Amino acid sequence: MERLPSFSGLTAFYAAARHGTLTAAAEELNVSQPAISRRIATLEADLGSNLFDRTHKPARITHAGKELLQALHSGFGQIEDAVSQIRKAAETRVVTVTAPSGFVGFWLIPHLGELEQAFPEVTIRIISQEYGEAVRPGDLTIRFGLPGGGGEAEARLLSNEVYAAASPLYLARLGMTAQGYDFSRMTFLTMETARSQWHDWPSWFKSAGQVMPRGARVLDFNSYAMLVNAGLAGQGVFLAWGGILDSFTETGALLRLQAPTTTSARGYFAGLRDGAAARQDVRQILDWIVEKAQFND
Repeated sequence: MERLPSFSGLTAFYAAARHGTLTAAAEELNVSQPAISRRIATLEADLGSNLFDRTHKPARITHAGKELLQALHSGFGQIEDAVSQIRKAAETRVVTVTAPSGFVGFWLIPHLGELEQAFPEVTIRIISQEYGEAVRPGDLTIRFGLPGGGGEAEARLLSNEVYAAASPLYLARLGMTAQGYDFSRMTFLTMETARSQWHDWPSWFKSAGQVMPRGARVLDFNSYAMLVNAGLAGQGVFLAWGGILDSFTETGALLRLQAPTTTSARGYFAGLRDGAAARQDVRQILDWIVEKAQFND
């Protein structure tokens, strides 16, 4: 790599070339005019070429000086842009929330307007992930699983109740209702790839004191968001957690089947990243989510 001249000499020349006078350059760099002259002279000696033609009053920039000025203008311009972006980012308060796609799509996004209204000075960044994936970095993390899997400071969100849900159009197509239905004729929407994290149909039937129909038709998904959308589209019956799909059950887009009540140790848990100390705004947003996601029986 070619040895570069001193930075002080380059900045002195850049200021003098832009302003056209040593006095203005000295004012910009907050040094004396003789200091600017010495720095430029040292730079010229290092380069072995005059950057200013001093036979004219005022001095004129030479061809070599113009080439260097063009290069410095490009280089310093990029530095100025980078510094500006870094300073703006430092002034912007960003809080990153990492959560499963189902929680993001069906609980967080419907509450996003309220969250932004409560914290107007904070930019909320949301990172969605699928069940079973490694937890991605975030200021606060919401995960699905068993309690104690993410640190001592976690808080449980929503309910531990698990129920069967289906679209009224799907039930009507089968000649059924939420009160009168036949599981043996239904298609079960599942998440077999996330079975170790999720509460599956065999577990639900066992908790309900029933047996899952033999030879039942199954549609499998690796994303709860896709599974719910399939349910909304009338593709089958699926399991839902209390509180996560309230916006659909309240409008009648989904019906909760009148089946035995079951609960699960699994659920949604929220906590700070790695259980570490966090900024005040991160803690405040965590407290807001926990309060909003407290399930009312």
